[in-house]
Amino acid sequence: MRTVYSPESAPPRGFYTLLTASVAPRPIAWISSLSADGIRNLAPYSFFTVASGEPPILSVTSLGHKDSWRNIRDTGEFVVNIGTESLMEVMNETSAPLPADVDEFKVAGVRGEASDVVAAPRVAEAPIALECRRHDIVEVGNGTLLLGEVVSVAVDDDVLAEDGLPDFRKLLPPSRLGRLEWGFAPRTQWIARPKG
Repeated sequence: MRTVYSPESAPPRGFYTLLTASVAPRPIAWISSLSADGIRNLAPYSFFTVASGEPPILSVTSLGHKDSWRNIRDTGEFVVNIGTESLMEVMNETSAPLPADVDEFKVAGVRGEASDVVAAPRVAEAPIALECRRHDIVEVGNGTLLLGEVVSVAVDDDVLAEDGLPDFRKLLPPSRLGRLEWGFAPRTQWIARPKG
């Protein structure tokens, strides 16, 4: 037996909450950006994935027109920082709806450092920073797809494996689940892809 919902017959907490509790775990793009006036902004986004490998493009969805959306629209640059389990609480703190003229790095107590290519700073405590230039902005319903072309990736040596790629077991990135739940990095297993 199954309970069936539609957008017209959503569960009591709404269809959005059903979607976010079902599509889980979701990786978190901890986006740092600069306003046109040079104010640093920092916010987590869990509607996030790779949109293209060639060219390398990341997709982040903003529900509503938030400060990150405005900064990316105005300056054309942002950084996707990948946090760790130890940064989970501070990442959550940066989801607070603060005024646009507030430096969110200072409020969160994290250090900003210069990026290699873009003007937007990266989070010094985050072990991976993917610097992006705006590729496109696409309005979809009440969301906006922020598509960014990756122009540089900085990875802390402490989380690199012998093959030069980030080691998931060292990185330990948190995820978003449903309701107010955050997830710790799950167990992993190597499974070879089938050869056709």
